[in-house]
Amino acid sequence: MQITSGGGAPGASSQIRIRGGSSLNANNDPLIVIDGVPVDNSENKGVSNPLTLVNPNDIETFTVLKDASATAIYGSRASNGVILITTKKGLSGEKLRVTLNSQASISKKTKTIDVLSADEFRNVVNTYGTASQKALLGTNNTNWQEEIFQTAKTFDNNLSLIGSVGKLPIRASVGNTVQEGILLTNKLVRNTGSISLTPTLLDNHLRIDINAKGSWVDNTFADAAAIGNAARFDPTQSITSGDDSRFGGYFEWLNGDKTLNPNGTKNPIAQLNQKRDRSTAKRAIGNIQFDYKFHFLPELRANLNLGYDMLRSNGSTNVPAFAAIEFANKGANNIYSQKKDNKLLDFYLEYAKQFGESRVTVLGGYSYQDFIRDQPLDSYQASADGTVIRPAFPFKTQYTLVSFFGRLNYNFKDRYSLTATVRRDGSSRFMDGQQFGTFPAIGLAWRIKEEDFLKSSSLFSDLKLRVGYGITGQQDIEGIVGNYPYLGRYTYGENSASYQFGNTFQNTLRAEGYNTALKWEETTTYNAGIDYGFLDNRISGTIDVYLRRSDDLLARIAPAALTNLTNEFAYNIGSLENKGIEFALNTNPVRTNDLNLNLNFNATYNENKITDLGKTLPTFQGYAVGGIGGGVGNNIQVNSVGYQANSFYVQKQVYDANGRPIEGLYADLNGDGKSTIDDRYRYKSPAPKVTLGFGSNATYKQFDLAFTLRANLGNYVYNNINSQQAALTGISTNGFLQNLTPDFNNSNFRTYQLFSDYYLENASFLRMDNVTLGYNLRSAADSKPSIRVTAAVQNIFTITKYSGLDPEIQNGIDNNFYPRPRTFTLGLNLGF
Repeated sequence: MQITSGGGAPGASSQIRIRGGSSLNANNDPLIVIDGVPVDNSENKGVSNPLTLVNPNDIETFTVLKDASATAIYGSRASNGVILITTKKGLSGEKLRVTLNSQASISKKTKTIDVLSADEFRNVVNTYGTASQKALLGTNNTNWQEEIFQTAKTFDNNLSLIGSVGKLPIRASVGNTVQEGILLTNKLVRNTGSISLTPTLLDNHLRIDINAKGSWVDNTFADAAAIGNAARFDPTQSITSGDDSRFGGYFEWLNGDKTLNPNGTKNPIAQLNQKRDRSTAKRAIGNIQFDYKFHFLPELRANLNLGYDMLRSNGSTNVPAFAAIEFANKGANNIYSQKKDNKLLDFYLEYAKQFGESRVTVLGGYSYQDFIRDQPLDSYQASADGTVIRPAFPFKTQYTLVSFFGRLNYNFKDRYSLTATVRRDGSSRFMDGQQFGTFPAIGLAWRIKEEDFLKSSSLFSDLKLRVGYGITGQQDIEGIVGNYPYLGRYTYGENSASYQFGNTFQNTLRAEGYNTALKWEETTTYNAGIDYGFLDNRISGTIDVYLRRSDDLLARIAPAALTNLTNEFAYNIGSLENKGIEFALNTNPVRTNDLNLNLNFNATYNENKITDLGKTLPTFQGYAVGGIGGGVGNNIQVNSVGYQANSFYVQKQVYDANGRPIEGLYADLNGDGKSTIDDRYRYKSPAPKVTLGFGSNATYKQFDLAFTLRANLGNYVYNNINSQQAALTGISTNGFLQNLTPDFNNSNFRTYQLFSDYYLENASFLRMDNVTLGYNLRSAADSKPSIRVTAAVQNIFTITKYSGLDPEIQNGIDNNFYPRPRTFTLGLNLGF
């Protein structure tokens, strides 16, 4: 499993990939199930990370399901794997215990974008610039990136109660987090609460699980565009304008007549201080699950799970009329809100019976999930007097998933096992006749350790072979075409397409594209693995090989001319393949009364390739993706048959005898005698070929020490910072100046060379994520409190050849990235 955070902002979302992505454009995120409730992790207004709902202190187990035979029971939302999160429960018969966990942290930036200093920039402008450009130079020495970042503080407190009240097991917790971002004005405040009740009734024939979790998150967002503006802004200018009080007193680029230059880079300090972007998101998720073992037939169980996932959020972005970033619009006040109500009903019957040395379990059930989103489109207020020129109007969508499923488990002598699953899933996102898909899976296992020739072996503590096959479906297309892609619809146009009646602006209506033939994307997975253990499991682990093929890919592409009412829509277009091998090793080399040492290592090799896109024209190069800055409509990546998804599509740079790139000269790869954009080739991709992980946990008496290391090998990043700021033309000829990166001194480019593979860099890295040192003050008497203190550091170091800010970029295009901070934490845990 590969987890890549979206940056260092508080509450930033993370990209999670299990065995690569299974789709081109549909959702590639795994299904997250919290205490039996599948979580809706689609766009949530006001909060970017769905896992902020769960306080880490409440988590009991975190399990990842990968192969199809394991994920099949979760059906159509499990094509990309499943993450099962189980929270802590009450303890039957135990007296109540209270735990307080408090942490305090400080975070600092580790590095900034490498740009020219004020003196270096003056030298470049005076050497290469025009007279008008030289006249714009200031006399200051401003490090804009130092000005926009701060040392951030975080305080996290969690109080929990666990045990039982009479015969009722209970666990409850409350938590509070106040986290500043390292970018000025950025702050998150999160309050969480949870309760779990697990009573048993009817002489232990009925077990009830009641789980409820809630969060209240207040976000103050900082405009991340200020990071790019700080790297670009002329370092010879001052932060404030002196005697000019317009624009809040901040320096801004002006025209010759002293009016605001609309093309000029905006002052990043003003951008952060004058833009107020806040949101409040309240979310609740919970369920009540009844598990009844029939009195007259104890082998038969009935399980009913009723769940909900609810979100209420609202927010606003306010910019005063005098601010340069919205000066032309006389300010801005965008207001939004969102309501999401997701309901779940799961019911199944399970019959389990022992027949001699055989055990058979048969399960059959039904699942219903309903998703409703009520999201009025933003109101917009542009005039200084507060006049609303475009009121909000309602926008409500709904989709439903229904499933019928069955599963057979057979086990003989605890040596041989068979699991067979079949699901019939239906989605309202497809038209009648296309709504349902059938998805089977089968898994076989042989526990060799239980065979007579190994049963008494002291060397082997476990040895098990596994094979699996299964098909899962994909229908999560809301992010590319919404929930009604088969309907011909009219929708409201963009703000720029509105027309005015007096002081009121009316939005136009436009016809939308549709596709009545759209159907399920199907992913077929083959998996073979071995579980091993030696020397009483002091050495253990797994080895897996897999092949995963997705057919009828759901992708957003351009339709044939004059065949639809849009320039892009969703179609089933081809096939994508992932294959690889996974290795995991856990060891316990030292185990004594005072010292215990555990080491773990994992490695994954994954190869991704597009095998079909439904077109055979020799002139068809693929579908362009991966938009970049530095031009309008430019894409640096392509999806083509025979290559990795999102491969970079670049020109092969030619270098001189000194190893410097020759401007405008590229290899003539198509042999037409000319060096043009048609000579682009596909080279590398953002996805690593190999991911590695290493961790250790050591305890010595009351001390413990843990650390984790990660490595990505073979991932490439397009340095969009250099491609925009390492060419002389980037200084600007429009009445303002922009800074350059030192790479200009190497390339000496006069004009943009956006498609040069010179800007494509190997971003393989080794990163130490964290180190934690703890000390436990153990009490001799249970009545006395237990005390634990910890010290931790996150994001300790990164070793890489990549020249940019950070080699770990989600889409492989480095542009305006919020840096991941280094965080120092002290913690105190008290148990009563």
